[in-house]
Amino acid sequence: MRGPQGQPPPAALASVHRALRVLEVIHRYAGGVGLAQIARETGLPQLVLARVTDQLVCTNLAEPIGPGAYVVGSALRLTGHAVAAELGQLQQTLACVRDAVGAAVYVARYQDGEVNITQYADSPAAPVVDEWVDFRAAAHASAVGKALLTQLDHDERRDHLLRHKAVRFTAHTLGTEQALFRQLDAHRPGAALYDLQEYALGTVCAAVPISRGPNAECVALSLPDPDPWRLRKAARILQSEAAAVLLALLVTGTSPAVLTVAG
Repeated sequence: MRGPQGQPPPAALASVHRALRVLEVIHRYAGGVGLAQIARETGLPQLVLARVTDQLVCTNLAEPIGPGAYVVGSALRLTGHAVAAELGQLQQTLACVRDAVGAAVYVARYQDGEVNITQYADSPAAPVVDEWVDFRAAAHASAVGKALLTQLDHDERRDHLLRHKAVRFTAHTLGTEQALFRQLDAHRPGAALYDLQEYALGTVCAAVPISRGPNAECVALSLPDPDPWRLRKAARILQSEAAAVLLALLVTGTSPAVLTVAG
């Protein structure tokens, strides 16, 4: 499986590909199937398979029916109020990720030339960012914006910056297009991008690209605490949970680019 321009796919997409392979096997066994059989049919190592099944259970795509045995989960057996149930499942997944990283989490999409926050999960202990400047005008200074811009080509980035100038919000903000583009070009596929008090003093953020398609997407977190150690730890957890978010988006049908992933 390869990404655009022959590059390896982001880690989240690779994880979703593995999850879809496991789901295919589970779906074939209406009465349930054990891990040993899943491993034989997918060729996945034991620890990888355990991680994948945990993600599938977390997103209600699979359900355990005994030690090491699974059936198709309730998210794939929805009837009646399906849309509301699916969106509720997405929010449940985001809440799980929020609790895992200890911070508010967001899903964002670049659509019609703008940054859009499409979903989020917060709590009293994990508050959302104070949007003192419209996120659509702050892509250059936010982790969400950088994670979306890094998925665009040079001309698309230039177009965005022509419409939304790189204004300095704090002393940490990258104030020129050249500095921003250098940072984006140095980004490794699947790695997190950061906002280190660039949007607002006292707030730091991290974001992970989760799809490459007609509309770039990312999952992000924000912390009202500039402690770099806490941010890096939360970002590592976010990277490991990105596949669960992508799977939940797949269930809701809000991330069609994922459906094109193939081996």
